[in-house]
Amino acid sequence: MAGATDWRSAVETLKQYREDNVRASEDIVELGEHLITNYRSKLGSEIWNIYEQIYIAALDCGREELADVCIEALRQQFPKSGRVYKLEAMGLEAMGNFKEAKEVYLKSLSHDKTNVGARKRLVAIYKAVGDHTSAIAHLNHYLEYFMTDQEAWMELCELYIKIMDYSKAAFCMEELILTSPYNHYYYQRCAEIYYTMNGIENLESARKYFAQSLQLNSKNMRSLYGFFMAASQLLQSQKISSKSKKDNSRYATWASAQIMERYQEFKSSSVAIENLGTILDSLTL
Repeated sequence: MAGATDWRSAVETLKQYREDNVRASEDIVELGEHLITNYRSKLGSEIWNIYEQIYIAALDCGREELADVCIEALRQQFPKSGRVYKLEAMGLEAMGNFKEAKEVYLKSLSHDKTNVGARKRLVAIYKAVGDHTSAIAHLNHYLEYFMTDQEAWMELCELYIKIMDYSKAAFCMEELILTSPYNHYYYQRCAEIYYTMNGIENLESARKYFAQSLQLNSKNMRSLYGFFMAASQLLQSQKISSKSKKDNSRYATWASAQIMERYQEFKSSSVAIENLGTILDSLTL
C-alpha cells in the first residue's frame, strides 16, 4: 500500500511541476526514472507526458542514455508528431549540433507552419551561433502572425539592443505597452532605451515614460532615479526654452527629495545620505 501511495505521489509531483512550469531537472529525473522503470504499466496515458518531461530534464542533467530511452518511446508512439520533432531537435541542440537541429525544426514547420515552439527554438539557435540578424528576421516574421506574443516582443527588443538599433528596440517596448498598458516595467524599460538614445526629444520621452512607470508603481526606485536623471540632463541643455528649464528643475528637485526620503526610510547612515545628497545636487546644477 505504501508503494502505491509513493508512485501516485510521484506522478502528482511531476504533474505539479509541469503546471507550474518548474524546471527542477534533477528531481524530475529521479522521480521520472523511478516511475518508468517500476510502474510503467500503471501510468496509463500519463506516461507520454512523463516521458517528455523526463527527456527535457535528462538533457539538462547530461543523462543522454535516459533521454534516448524517452525520445525513442515517444517516436514510436507519435511517429509524425511536430512535438516529437521539436524534442529531437532540442536533443541535437544540447549536443551542439545546431545545423542538424535547425533542419529538424524546418522539417517540423513544413508540416505545421503554426508550430510556435519550433519557430522560437529556431530563434534560439540563431542566437546561440551569434547570428543576430537572422534571429531578428525570424522573430519579425513570427510576430506578423502572433502579434500579441509579449515574450517575443521582449526578445526582439533585446536583440535590437545588442546590435544598438535603439529606435527599433523602443518600438518593440511601445508595442508591449499597447498590449499591457498597466505593466510598469514596460514603461521603465522603454524609458531607459530613450534615455540611452539621448537628444532633447528622446530625453523628454524618457522622462515621460519614467513618470508613467512611477504612476503605476510609486516604489520603483529605478524609475525614480531615471526620472531624476532625465530631468537633470534636460536641465543642463542649452537648447530648451526657459519654461522647459523651469519645469525640469521642478521635476529634478522633486525626484531628488523623493530619493533622499526613501534612503532615510531605510535608515541609511548619515554619511551615506549626505554623500548622496551632494551627488544629486551636483547633477542638477
